[in-house]
Amino acid sequence: MSRTRYELLITLLALFGTGCGTLQNGHLWGKDATLFPGLDRVGRSAVHAALDPVTLVFAVGALVFVADDFDRKVSHWATEKTPVFGSQRTANDVSDILMWSLGGCNIATALATPSGGEAWEWVESKAEGIAVEGAAFAMAVGTTEVLKHTVRRMRPNQTSELSFPSGHATAGFAAATLTSKNLDSLSLSGGLRIGLKAMTYSASVATAWARVEADKHYPSDVLAGAAIGHFLTAFIHDSFLGLPENTTPFHLEFAPVKKGFLLSAGWAF
Repeated sequence: MSRTRYELLITLLALFGTGCGTLQNGHLWGKDATLFPGLDRVGRSAVHAALDPVTLVFAVGALVFVADDFDRKVSHWATEKTPVFGSQRTANDVSDILMWSLGGCNIATALATPSGGEAWEWVESKAEGIAVEGAAFAMAVGTTEVLKHTVRRMRPNQTSELSFPSGHATAGFAAATLTSKNLDSLSLSGGLRIGLKAMTYSASVATAWARVEADKHYPSDVLAGAAIGHFLTAFIHDSFLGLPENTTPFHLEFAPVKKGFLLSAGWAF
């Protein structure tokens, strides 16, 4: 394909893929991506990602399920009853379909973000932005794989020692988190944005639960995978993509006092 035809193709993708225009601050999505965001931004992004309700709920949930053999009891009930998907085979198939679909949503929303109307400007911005998101996804999945081979927990169905944490849950929540971040960069009504985010995260929850009904993982496996997927992708995305920073509604602060320290938490609304 000649350069002229290639430029035309990219221009059409930029124009009809809703990826033209700029962000609210006048910048292009992906254009400000950097390998050196600064320690301050990295620190803030790490704290925000760690204190994000999604990360906290799933991380704490994983700990709760491990206690008092609750993990195995729920796993046994889910695989015997399969209340959502009807059979272990269906649950296994659905988990694969949903995981790959979430990955497709991540790519589609990344392409739809505003990166300018000029062909090569669009390509350059998209390449940089998608590289950051790809690295975030790879880091989350890679961390899960390292933990699998380190912890070596036996799966409920006794097929391997790669149960903890769940790779499907990690990948599903990583893709859902990045998709949610991309939706924030699109010009959408508040209701539509909330609805799309709810659908995305619902699909990631269904992916995780399907792995339990499929007898592939314990609840703590998928909860830990969800926490890992959300935390690492949110942290890397916010650190290195160079988008305007969003302040988290939740804050946690420590202050020294005479006989120890004071812990304060708050939620802005």
